[in-house]
Amino acid sequence: MGQKANPKVMRLGITRTWNSKWFAVGRDYAKNIEQDTKVRKFLTKELREAGVDRVEIERNRNKIIINILTAKPGLVIGRGGAGAEVMKKKIHVKFLKNYKLSEINLNITEVDRAALSAQILVQSMAAEIEKRMPFRRVMKQAIGRVERAGALGVKVMIKGRLNGAEIAREEKLSSGKIPLQTLRADIDYARCAAHTTYGSIGLKAWIYRGEIFAKDKEAGKGEIVGVKREERRTKK
Repeated sequence: MGQKANPKVMRLGITRTWNSKWFAVGRDYAKNIEQDTKVRKFLTKELREAGVDRVEIERNRNKIIINILTAKPGLVIGRGGAGAEVMKKKIHVKFLKNYKLSEINLNITEVDRAALSAQILVQSMAAEIEKRMPFRRVMKQAIGRVERAGALGVKVMIKGRLNGAEIAREEKLSSGKIPLQTLRADIDYARCAAHTTYGSIGLKAWIYRGEIFAKDKEAGKGEIVGVKREERRTKK
């Protein structure tokens, strides 16, 4: 099960929470899901150079809050906040016409430990593959960056017509441990595609950042008390 399911989805309600926080019934639910999906895809594509980790969306009765967590918030905000205002207007015109411009709040936040973000990792790998860098070098450099940032384990996978070969194949490279079936394990997962002249090349990344101990026996049932992460042992 741990090998087939999305590691993030598998841990929802246990160690992770949802990126969309709102309540709706009937047709409103389907409409909100569609809007959220389109907004996320648009922002991830438009702000690719800024390294978007995730987009969190919250809705109230007459208000929508979009939180963008990125590695380079300065590129998104722009000089004097001009970039953020332009992005807000684009989102309003394309996807959120049912809201007034004043009802849309766009918050840009710098992500903690950007080097341990799987989404940022696969985006940077895709950019390098599109620049025709050798895929093995890209994979090794990516794993090296994650290890130096303090990850306990990392695995990257690449699929497609590698180096322009006529037959598509799959290559994997891993370091450390990736306990996919341990639900308290903090595993970040992301996938992306690099578009080359030979076709699309798929990229996947798993990053093991430690363990989360969410339930404390001394506290009430299901109450999340604190987060304790495993420290990486380094050889002296």
